[in-house]
Amino acid sequence: MLETGNNVPDFTIATDRGTFTFADNAGKNVVVFFFPRADTSGCTKEAIAFSGLLDEFTAANCVVIGVSKDTAAKQGRFRAKHDLTVELGADAGSDICERFGVWVEKSMYGKSYMGIQRATFVIGTDGKVAATWPKVKVPGHAEEVLETVRGL
Repeated sequence: MLETGNNVPDFTIATDRGTFTFADNAGKNVVVFFFPRADTSGCTKEAIAFSGLLDEFTAANCVVIGVSKDTAAKQGRFRAKHDLTVELGADAGSDICERFGVWVEKSMYGKSYMGIQRATFVIGTDGKVAATWPKVKVPGHAEEVLETVRGL
């Protein structure tokens, strides 16, 4: 998993509204939050929380993108259903989750499978990871990330 101080590799990811390219946001702080699956309870609460604070993130010179392995079409339905305003990256056919180190082996009911570990990265204007949350607990998380961004 990328850690504080690591350079973030440039990446381009499909979104439900086109594409998001990290390099296009040079000079801005970037929050990337990874979530397991669109339209599940925890992921919905997290995306709604970040969307609710988007104006404040924007005022702090920050862009916010949520990423999962869902398709762009599913991200679009997720956005429409919950009036989400953050960018939603669709890593269905790429390796962004792997490059950030959040595609991990998980287990449920004794069965192992690969999935996304809910994690958030704040990337500073210098292109380096400024803060990480490797195992996110959703309540209060977006607010904590915003305070971190404001402190950069």
